[in-house]
Amino acid sequence: MTRRSFLGTLALTSVAPRWSAQVRGRRVNIGSLIGRITNVKLYGAERPWAGANRVAYSDADVEARGYVMRLMTAAGVQPRIDAAGNIFGRRPGSDPSLAPILFGSHIDSVPNGGAFDGTLGALAALGVIEDCDFEGIGTRHPLEMVIWAHSEHVAFNRGLAGSRIAAGDVAPSDFDEVWNGMRRADAIRKIGGDPDRITEASIRPGSVHCYLELHVEQGPVLERLDVPIGVVEGIVGVDRHHVSIAGVSRPAGSTPMDERRDALVAASHLTIAVRDAVVRAAAAVTGTVDRLDMEPNAPGMVPGTVRLTIDLRGMSDAPLRAIAADIAGRAAAIATGTGTSITIAEPSRSAPVATTDALREAIERAAASLRLKTAPLASGLPHDAQRIARLAPMGMIFVPSAGGVTHAPDEQTSPMLCSYGADVLLRTVLDVDRSLPDRLGGPAGAEA
Repeated sequence: MTRRSFLGTLALTSVAPRWSAQVRGRRVNIGSLIGRITNVKLYGAERPWAGANRVAYSDADVEARGYVMRLMTAAGVQPRIDAAGNIFGRRPGSDPSLAPILFGSHIDSVPNGGAFDGTLGALAALGVIEDCDFEGIGTRHPLEMVIWAHSEHVAFNRGLAGSRIAAGDVAPSDFDEVWNGMRRADAIRKIGGDPDRITEASIRPGSVHCYLELHVEQGPVLERLDVPIGVVEGIVGVDRHHVSIAGVSRPAGSTPMDERRDALVAASHLTIAVRDAVVRAAAAVTGTVDRLDMEPNAPGMVPGTVRLTIDLRGMSDAPLRAIAADIAGRAAAIATGTGTSITIAEPSRSAPVATTDALREAIERAAASLRLKTAPLASGLPHDAQRIARLAPMGMIFVPSAGGVTHAPDEQTSPMLCSYGADVLLRTVLDVDRSLPDRLGGPAGAEA
């Protein structure tokens, strides 16, 4: 048995979920979809059961992009690479004056990642176009699939890079950054982009009718609710607070406990304070201390300096700011009690983004036509849709992740659920094309 056939068999024989639905009518070809997800996963995977390793700009990423573009060409969809390296493919509509319905996702991965993150939505987009061709379905708007370049937050310590550029978030100095010995300008050239013409990759607001993205949930909520389709209400905002704690480093064996100014003890108290502040707020917010550096970080020495990052996420700025104020007050008390100083810098902020009402309604109708239950939920992780919401109305469809596992080799979404998500995407695209030609006139909005 070959590596490809082994993993394809594994995916196709995954345990089916509890949901059942009598699904009739237009369907995306699930056999092709799962087989293609399997093939993409194997670019960069050392073994069929190992994690995906298609970090943006790697050789595996380039090879996987080439494979998908060959699929597009075979389907009669001519691939186009913009100056940022994003891949587009358009199916004409009957009215060339209308803006396209854009839909897709990404295929780059984190190191040792999963098979479905991003790839499901990217390849389902091609499946939607193929089904329309197979069934002879005409649309008024052009249908345009997209595979965003460099979505995962790995290369150059950036994420959503291709969609950021499409949204006009780019500066000339960005291309002088170096990662793994490679300049960012050269990395973009490696995937077929052109940094010298980078402004041409910007998408003009209003030039896209709407944007839709199918994605695995990357969390446990839908599985816990026993619901196959999530209708995303918005993507959370992220406030990242960078904290410096200064104490005094002294030898551990000769420094009495009551004379210590231990920065790590202060950091430990602050970590608990973050959790307590979020719990006390009783809001739909998460709080995490997700990075910690310590000096001198040596055996037998009391830590003198700690740097950490506090990650706060929610759908509204007000509770995020209130929780940050609570944490700051607690930090002052911790500093006094531990004989340290604690400095919290102004946060880097990514604003929450709401999805568009009309697109949520279209997704609900599509799921109802397939007799599939839905649940509203927020995305706790960033997606390219967050950037494109600056340019056009935006909607997202989630399908469950088994056990909530993501960014790991055992990330799994069953073929049945992949099929449900792809079919809902298909029907939403057709609904938006036929029923909502004039109601979607602007971006989704910057904040929920």
